[in-house]
Amino acid sequence: MSEPKGELVVVTGMTGAGRSTAAKELEDLGYYVVDNLPPRLVPDVVRLVDESQGVLQPMAVVVDVRSGSFFASLQEVLAQGKTGRRTTLLFLEANDDVLVRRQEAARRPHPLQEGGRLLDGLRRERVALASLRGDADVVIDTSNLNVHQLTDKVAEAFGTEHTTALKTTVVSFGFKYGIPVDADLVADMRFLPNPYWVPELRHLSGRDSQVADYVRERPEAKEFIERYTALVETVAEGYLREGKRFMTIAIGCTGGKHRSVAMTEEIAARLRAQGIDARPMHRDLGRE
Repeated sequence: MSEPKGELVVVTGMTGAGRSTAAKELEDLGYYVVDNLPPRLVPDVVRLVDESQGVLQPMAVVVDVRSGSFFASLQEVLAQGKTGRRTTLLFLEANDDVLVRRQEAARRPHPLQEGGRLLDGLRRERVALASLRGDADVVIDTSNLNVHQLTDKVAEAFGTEHTTALKTTVVSFGFKYGIPVDADLVADMRFLPNPYWVPELRHLSGRDSQVADYVRERPEAKEFIERYTALVETVAEGYLREGKRFMTIAIGCTGGKHRSVAMTEEIAARLRAQGIDARPMHRDLGRE
């Protein structure tokens, strides 16, 4: 019995219909994405990914008329099963009025325009893609879709419960070392009593139960945790609606050793209990 392999998604369609947006979304879903690939090279790229990333790594390739004469070989590659993987053909299209507006906004000529009008290039492209569109497994008309709606459709078609879930990193830090530059939300734990000034706790960290209990059992700490995790849950729902699947929450104290570490661990645990994929990290733990 042959070893199962990850999916290969071939992304194609009209210029301006959203191929780049679809490719970016597939990348966010965990696909290994290659853009503007000549069709005859697809089997070679699949083989290289199988060898370097493993056969279970899902892949996506963007193939379109920019490949010139090479583009005509795409149907042959797909029909003959030369990719060696279960292959899905995703075709993106839109009406001419929308494509013209998008191309004019991008201020780029159509690859088949040949010095003529933009509409001439679009018509040539439709002719070149006609039979391929008929073979497509998934067709998305983006005429009336914004970026977020398109990414939602791609995620619906190719995502899994795991890849479409919000992934949250809760990172502790010390203000004296600077706020993490990638933080989406920042919370300051310096309103809590500092275990550093308790001699028997000074050499410990927020990962030690003595420090964690000292920090988290304060009434104000409990109230903060309740209110903040509810806030994060609301933000998380909005992030998913807007197509954002990664969130970094920074929890700071003076040195990033006691209060922020204890609260980071607790907040991450609370978020996981609410069904949010959250993992704690400690940027400055161990620094002098």
